[in-house]
Amino acid sequence: MKKRLLAAALAGVLAFAALTACSSKDEKAGADVSSVETKDRSETKDVEKNKEDDTAEPVKVILNEVAHSIFYAPMYVAIEEGYFEEKGIDLELVTGFGADKTMTAVISGSADIGFMGSEASIYTYNEGANDYVVNFAQLTQRAGNFLVAREEMADFSWDDIKGKNVLGGRKGGMPEMVFEYILRQNGIDPAQDVAIDQSIDFGSTAAAFAENQGDFTVEFEPGATSLEKEGKGYVVASLGTDSGYVPYTAFSAKKSYMEDHPEVIQGFTDALQKGMDYVQSHNPEEIAKTIAPQFKETDQETITTIVTRYYDQDTWKENLIFEEESFNLLQDILEDAGELTKRAPYEDLVTTEFAEKAVK
Repeated sequence: MKKRLLAAALAGVLAFAALTACSSKDEKAGADVSSVETKDRSETKDVEKNKEDDTAEPVKVILNEVAHSIFYAPMYVAIEEGYFEEKGIDLELVTGFGADKTMTAVISGSADIGFMGSEASIYTYNEGANDYVVNFAQLTQRAGNFLVAREEMADFSWDDIKGKNVLGGRKGGMPEMVFEYILRQNGIDPAQDVAIDQSIDFGSTAAAFAENQGDFTVEFEPGATSLEKEGKGYVVASLGTDSGYVPYTAFSAKKSYMEDHPEVIQGFTDALQKGMDYVQSHNPEEIAKTIAPQFKETDQETITTIVTRYYDQDTWKENLIFEEESFNLLQDILEDAGELTKRAPYEDLVTTEFAEKAVK
């Protein structure tokens, strides 16, 4: 009897072990299947994410530029070569016709990014704006305007301007302040030694000069070259050469926009840097051909002439980094012009984070 009970117990143990082994195998198999399914789902999600990234809608960015000028060639290279599109940016370019108007567009939110003289950001900051505008990329390092006379003056000296009437720029704007800065550097008092007419709108001075207003005019391109081609004026001096290196124009955005959209600012700056690299590695003829679609009303020969002028005077920086030394020089010029009562802190109004990353 005991033997039969022992045999029955042993049989029960063996049956239980067999069931346990089968159950373990089933659970392991189930775990393996679950792991494969999880991996498959993960891979599927990754593929779907990549597909979403590839088909993502570009980000709309409205850029308000102070003027539409060949002076800003690297920006137009970036547009025409598709560098902004490569960074997922759908760029809308609007011309403000003056730094004051461009700044108003940025502050009001009708533009995401502004391109203008950095003096506008200093004025706004000193007026107490909470959501002030910060400069993140400097494009030009020389003034882009020229002094045009009514006759050729091969031996022009700044003393020749004494006692003359000059069509100047808007009071407090970079063109006018750099002009006055050069006069002072040459011992000329802008208020006493020369009559500067600041009553004419930006962009209209060339037409006024052609109609016999003024003895000299300070002109951006294509105004200067157009006057020469018409036989109405002659370039006698470059303000960019005579003023030295000056942080003339920069890109900026409201502090809140930069905080909310750092990836947009970085992509925008990366695209700009590619434009800067292009003008450093191509000749004026190639640059002119690339940006020609931006200036449909100007013939290729004129575009090339203008690009060559800017190219030869080292107008464009190799990178977009806005150095503190340049910012201090800008404030020196503002003080000399009587436009600055309080200096603004560099660390508040300039960030080099995006430009430094772009150049790497």
